[in-house]
Amino acid sequence: MASVKELKKDINFLASELLTEAYVKQLLIEDVDQNKIAQVMVDAMTYRNDLIARTNHPDGKDNPKMVKTYYQKLRKDMMEQFVAISESINEI
Repeated sequence: MASVKELKKDINFLASELLTEAYVKQLLIEDVDQNKIAQVMVDAMTYRNDLIARTNHPDGKDNPKMVKTYYQKLRKDMMEQFVAISESINEI
């Protein structure tokens, strides 16, 4: 498993990519709904903050197996949510 530092870098990278995707869509497409794109950006940053908080406080710090499964679930949740946010950006 990668370190917590690498996981945080991945979270920040994916969140910044989603924000960049939203900004580009906002700038290039004139008929895009500004309120929807802004809400998607807020959702992405809120979820990023939630993931960073979850990364900093794993369950079962004394049990390595629990910590490993915790971070595996966190990474899976991260990918699912970021894909969902990306799809919502594409739908706008």
